[in-house]
Amino acid sequence: MGLRRPSTARRAPVPGTYQEEASAGAARIGNWALTLSLLLLTAVVVVLDALTHSELPLIPLMVVMPALASVFCTVRQTTVVAVWVMLVVIGSRFIWSGAFWGVVFLIAFSALACGLGVAACAARIRHANEVARLRTAAVALQRQILRPLPVTTRQVCAHGLYEPIEEDRFVGGDIYEVVQSPHGTRVIIGDVQGKGLPAIGAGFAALGAFREAAVREPELTAVSEAVEDAVVRHNEFSAESGETERFVTALLLGFDGGDRVRIVNCGHLPPRLLHDGKVSTVTLRRTSVPLGMADLGGEARVAEWIDFPPGAALLVCTDGVTEARDVEGAFYPFDDRLGRWVGREPDEVLDALQADLASFSGGVRRDDVAVLVLSRPPHGGSTEECPGGSPGNGGTK
Repeated sequence: MGLRRPSTARRAPVPGTYQEEASAGAARIGNWALTLSLLLLTAVVVVLDALTHSELPLIPLMVVMPALASVFCTVRQTTVVAVWVMLVVIGSRFIWSGAFWGVVFLIAFSALACGLGVAACAARIRHANEVARLRTAAVALQRQILRPLPVTTRQVCAHGLYEPIEEDRFVGGDIYEVVQSPHGTRVIIGDVQGKGLPAIGAGFAALGAFREAAVREPELTAVSEAVEDAVVRHNEFSAESGETERFVTALLLGFDGGDRVRIVNCGHLPPRLLHDGKVSTVTLRRTSVPLGMADLGGEARVAEWIDFPPGAALLVCTDGVTEARDVEGAFYPFDDRLGRWVGREPDEVLDALQADLASFSGGVRRDDVAVLVLSRPPHGGSTEECPGGSPGNGGTK
């Protein structure tokens, strides 16, 4: 799945220790494997050097070993390799004597190469550790911006798939949220125009406003207006900072436990209804402008009712799904592929969609992907665990 709960925090490793290297994801070779490889390579080089000593000395070639070790080993292992190479180089000069200054140069060159290998390994692990710390901070940021799924409320069980286009980022321009309120469950899924940190800022502004308004406002249209105001204020602040203004396409849905769902479409893709072994695109009569663009004119936002029969599920997504392309530029046949998976559990639908998207696009993604599958919770509306998921408390975190 695209979303997982981050693991619990561990004690921070002490800089320069073996634990720090492990936490940074430093690639390591087992000590026994390293020892055997080192002895074997040394034996081969020494034997060949003995056979070709007068024409082609090969012992100096051993200085590449610390460089190789710096790529695959820890600092401690690379240091051991460097010390071993120095011992072999110095020992070989006692056995096979040569010109004094030639021996001095060889030993000095070997010491420099070994030292650079150890330094390169330390720099690699330090960089890996810094990246690991940044990713830990990104996980914490993600938990504040996007809720881990699945989530169960009194009216909805929400499963989800989320994949930002930038692999080094945990959060992209797509947003979603599920909030239990006194007026039922409110859901939003949206796509912020643009990419990068400015888009994340606009998405965070929209999410914060939605979380507050979803609990406060009795009408879904009032919730959309509150999010609109938040995006406008964010754009005003961005303009003062010289940044580009953003808009957000979004769907807002309201579930009250009945057989119909209230929905406000703010320039977003319509939902898909999965029911009785079929997939159908929900027809929405009123589509308003995206959030942040109400000042441009147009009709006031209107909430529509759509059918949500027992046993059905609503799938909502961003255009990272529908606009995915193959190597020839053809768009992903979303509705045709989705029809193959009707009747499966939500997690199975999302797993199949994720794998099929990756196969269709050849692993090349051009946009963030966010998908929610919204169904009724088990046992007639209890706040128990979603099938295949983790318990939700219905509130924001």
